[in-house]
Amino acid sequence: MFDWKKPTVQMLGRWQPWHDGHQELFKRCVAKTGQVIIQVRDVQGASGGDGQEDNPFNWESVCKNIENGLIKDGYKRGLEYEIMLVPNITNITYGRGVGYVFEEEVFDKSITDISATKIRQKLREDGVLD
Repeated sequence: MFDWKKPTVQMLGRWQPWHDGHQELFKRCVAKTGQVIIQVRDVQGASGGDGQEDNPFNWESVCKNIENGLIKDGYKRGLEYEIMLVPNITNITYGRGVGYVFEEEVFDKSITDISATKIRQKLREDGVLD
């Protein structure tokens, strides 16, 4: 069961859509503490910032995509992770170190080349997405 008091890794994003790069990031995150909070920015139909105008997936679709992706590797919502809707966060600011660390995960080219923009384009070409 997801424990709200246990140390937890935060993943914040649009997830438009969830893809294999996100999946690999999740695996690294869950290895750190055993559980992850996936925060979904509320961006459907809005700009997520410079270059982030294409946000066709709603909250329900994003959650379903995340769950369907993670179940493939045996991860279950409510156990290793939970999903939370958050405002369209564009800036993260802190005043001093108070018990958390900001980390960038670095992946090889096979992962960094995955593009949600290209995935959305292909979904549109295939008639799956308007």
